[in-house]
Amino acid sequence: MNQPVPRTAVPDSPPSWLRRRLAPEQPRGLRLTLAAVAGLLMLPSTGLAVLVLTGWPPLRDLDVRVTDALHAYALTNPGWVRLTSLWTDVFAPNPLRVGALFLVLWLVRRGARRLAAWVTVTMVGGGLLGPLLKLVVGRDRPDLLDPVSSAAGYAFPSGHALNATLAAGVLLVVFLPATGGRPGRRAALWAAAVALAAGTGLSRIVLGVHWTSDVLAGWLLGAAVVTATVAGFALWRHRPTAPPT
Repeated sequence: MNQPVPRTAVPDSPPSWLRRRLAPEQPRGLRLTLAAVAGLLMLPSTGLAVLVLTGWPPLRDLDVRVTDALHAYALTNPGWVRLTSLWTDVFAPNPLRVGALFLVLWLVRRGARRLAAWVTVTMVGGGLLGPLLKLVVGRDRPDLLDPVSSAAGYAFPSGHALNATLAAGVLLVVFLPATGGRPGRRAALWAAAVALAAGTGLSRIVLGVHWTSDVLAGWLLGAAVVTATVAGFALWRHRPTAPPT
């Protein structure tokens, strides 16, 4: 008499759009391209750091002119200051990290553990680069006679711009596959990501707590980190694994 074959529990599989994101194959050329792009994005941010350290006059003059112009506008438009202050508080590094934590927990529950690990490494690793570079460069923040806002610590690079760019990259990588290729949804997601990174960085210049080059370096560094971690996790995802026991 045939005995029934015992069945083992099979965990719920990730939703279809997450399975597409975690597909086992990806062109090798794409991974190499991502790694090259990450390296290229690191060059401008590194170059900006060198120019700041050496006090390159054209960059210093540009920073001063932009800061003076925006500060003069802010002094005569208190409503603009309140709006940018609210934006910079809502999308500050700590609220973005809390949002990333909830996203990681949601991905783990969905069975997308590697994608959750990528989000963690991107936000934590990229976020730690900011304070490290601040200590290395040691650049002072703008010293204005009648400031509309204040911030502690060194200026270069902007931590707000860096973390907002990391969050924007996470938003795109995680949720673009969920749009199903629909142009309207993709455009809305891209608009939200660009607004997050651009608006947060610009708010720091408007409030007079960062130079323009600080924010630009934060954007470039954030984009480089996202690109590098995407390439790195693509390689990790396809590494040979041991046979099942």
